[in-house]
Amino acid sequence: MHWSHGIRQSHWRYYLRRHEEIFNRAGKPVAIIKDRDATLNKGVRLWSNQQEQPVPTIDDIGHTIATALKAQFGKLDIYKRFTALVSHGAKCLRQTELAFLMPPKLRSKGRFQSIGKLGEWAEKMLHVFAVKGHAEEGSQLAKLRKAFPHFRQSRDFIVRFASTTKIISQVMEILKNNGLDKTTYRQCFELSRKLPRNSKVKKCLQAWLKKNFTLQKKLTSLPLQVSSDIIESLFGNFKHIIERSPQADMNRTVLLIPALCGKLTDTTVTQALRQASQADIEAWEEKHISYTVRKKRHAFFNGDDSQNMGKYMAA
Repeated sequence: MHWSHGIRQSHWRYYLRRHEEIFNRAGKPVAIIKDRDATLNKGVRLWSNQQEQPVPTIDDIGHTIATALKAQFGKLDIYKRFTALVSHGAKCLRQTELAFLMPPKLRSKGRFQSIGKLGEWAEKMLHVFAVKGHAEEGSQLAKLRKAFPHFRQSRDFIVRFASTTKIISQVMEILKNNGLDKTTYRQCFELSRKLPRNSKVKKCLQAWLKKNFTLQKKLTSLPLQVSSDIIESLFGNFKHIIERSPQADMNRTVLLIPALCGKLTDTTVTQALRQASQADIEAWEEKHISYTVRKKRHAFFNGDDSQNMGKYMAA
């Protein structure tokens, strides 16, 4: 077995053990909502294969649609030219009196998860550029045309693109707010019919709806949760806080996560501060979280006895 492969396998065994510990305390899940990350997919599959009955999985609706949108538009030359034009225009409008017309920022990672905002902006801008004839020198229209040259030449694509993202945004709003049941299934399926016949997004959405509606009827009479936004928003808040101190150790920082859950009162905070001593935190840290790279680096470069480094290497 290749060395690196052996390391990866040991990591999988470690994570599987930890998941077993969590599920033994909280209860085994009846279904797992996940994004389409390959690493997460493998972890879920390995754990599920060890159970007496396979645990069904639900692909998060946001990531599913983002993948379909990327498959439909991502490789099109017209899309690439359009986004290049958008980026150019944003630079031209920044810190000018027309900055309020700037397009939404195009994310480098997970771009298609928020692409609906770009479609909405582009559709509105078509009306702005609909004025025919010569624009007066120095006018706002002239400045816009200079910032977004040949914008109207992409009209057919923009209309098609905006129409798709608008329908998808409606579907996402329904499913994220209400879950998936008989009513929302019908609503979303009817919306999907408005997409073009050869639309990859349409085929993906309809397949997802049929698969997960079948699962909902099997698992519960309640609407099926189909979005991981709740847990992602929690970690989003966590990332926002730790970005203030990017060099901070992760050990005690992860204790922020439960503090972001639920509603905290003055009484709750006071009680927590009284009951959680420094010694308790250090004991918890040593038991549950391995020695971090930053601590190893700090110990190594601050003259610790080299004979003691073995414990850091083993941690």
